[in-house]
Amino acid sequence: MGKFLTDIEIAQATEMNRIADVATALGISDFIPYGMYKAKVDVNRLSDRKPDGRLILVTAINPTPAGEGKTTTAIGLADGLNRLGKKAVLALREPSLGPVFGIKGGAAGGGYAQVVPMEDINLHFTGDFHAITSANNLLAAMLDNHIYQGNELKIDINRITWKRTMDMNDRQLRRITDGLGGKTGGIPRDDGFEITAASEVMAILCLARDAEDLKERLGRIIVGYTEDDKPVTAAGLKAHGAMAALLKDALMPNLVQTLEHNPALIHGGPFANIAHGCNSIIATRTALQLGEYAVTEAGFGADLGAEKFIDIACRELNRMPDAVVIVATVRALKMHGGASKENAGQKDIAALEKGMPNLARHMENITQVFGLPAVVAINHFPADAPEELNMVRSFCEDAGVPVVLSDVWGKGGDGALELASEVVRLSASPRRPYAPLYDAGARIKDKIAAIVTRVYGGQGVEYSEDAEASIARLEHLGLDKFPICIAKTQYSLSDDPKKLARPEGFTVKVRTVKLSAGAGFIVVLSGSIMTMPGLPKVPAAENMDIAPDGTLSGIF
Repeated sequence: MGKFLTDIEIAQATEMNRIADVATALGISDFIPYGMYKAKVDVNRLSDRKPDGRLILVTAINPTPAGEGKTTTAIGLADGLNRLGKKAVLALREPSLGPVFGIKGGAAGGGYAQVVPMEDINLHFTGDFHAITSANNLLAAMLDNHIYQGNELKIDINRITWKRTMDMNDRQLRRITDGLGGKTGGIPRDDGFEITAASEVMAILCLARDAEDLKERLGRIIVGYTEDDKPVTAAGLKAHGAMAALLKDALMPNLVQTLEHNPALIHGGPFANIAHGCNSIIATRTALQLGEYAVTEAGFGADLGAEKFIDIACRELNRMPDAVVIVATVRALKMHGGASKENAGQKDIAALEKGMPNLARHMENITQVFGLPAVVAINHFPADAPEELNMVRSFCEDAGVPVVLSDVWGKGGDGALELASEVVRLSASPRRPYAPLYDAGARIKDKIAAIVTRVYGGQGVEYSEDAEASIARLEHLGLDKFPICIAKTQYSLSDDPKKLARPEGFTVKVRTVKLSAGAGFIVVLSGSIMTMPGLPKVPAAENMDIAPDGTLSGIF
């Protein structure tokens, strides 16, 4: 038996096509090369093309430490569609350095279903995250400088809502006091950091239609309130023009390729547990313009990423997905049924049966709540027992949802041919008019309740005093007519990460509510979720290294 290759070793052994050849094959003539294997796409030259492709969304069950392989499945599906002679274009999120160096690892797929150059994509890539971080922190600097220079706008320093960002997990920066340098060191005040992926600037970049819309959205950012309770915006600080200038290149999607040399647009990287969790509208629309099929993913389970994709991103696209893939693994379902990560590879019918209701909830969310055609992709692992696989198959078939076995990790596009065929069949049905879960003009609590009861399966919502006050303020100011972006744990349908499978009778506890006016949604923080993650006891960074010849190792 030969040596088992890691993801990075598989990626490094691949001979990539020049990015110019990938662009030409896709029909793109206007691009900016970033070396031989990456490029920025000038989408302005594509404006005359209609986004007529079929939109395929890849989602999953609630994640577990065993892993589900959603990104890997999306990449393998695109390769499989191309093997069937269909022109498929991937539209994925960019990885954040926080998870790369933390616990989750890279986000470029795995095995023989990856996007390359894998090391570049997982690290600095083309600098988009740096640009977003810089734009965010420029606004923070101009805000504090305005106060220091006399505070003409009468900003209440105790009601500043804007935070600084960095693209790293660093719990030490969640809450800080700054401006302590004396008379010339600024104004002392409470402050804090969010991870770049959770920032409003990231959301704005991902939801903007073009450069003009980007600048307008940046201007609408609310950074705090005046002493007489009026919102203070980035436009009021005259910061939005410079912020847009910093994001000029970041607004263009990044073009790379899969291991099978198929095109992939990777752009934007919000987390789905603390942000809206979808790649950019620009990249998705570009994929729909360039391909017969645009394959995208939404972060974590259908309770988070898929709900936000439909209720937030699809509002901007004004269309529903044409088909949805729900990724599940036998191992993860057994963990939802009580099996430990160490024992998840062992046959355990009882644990699998207990964990299956989690898959049922996600199937119901897609097919019944949103009324979309779906297929369950069982991401196959060698340790999966035939009896276990048959049990999952029967469970899905009894629910009236088609199910296929997927082996993209080991076989790439060849391992997704059955899945690709099913996606082609499902997406051939007439397109559905856009139908979100709720009306954005409804009351804030009604919108939150719709998500909690109809998608999570919860009984109701509990609000802290701070959340009640924030909701009342937004309604009083007329700033409540926006979609909802709930930040909650990804591990459970509830706001408690320990409640696995399909909990019932729970209430979601809302700590605080804040408006992201530029992004165009209201953020609802529930449970103990944080917008600045911390590193685990053993960070993935400990296993990373670089050889004298420049070869990287340990990146997943």
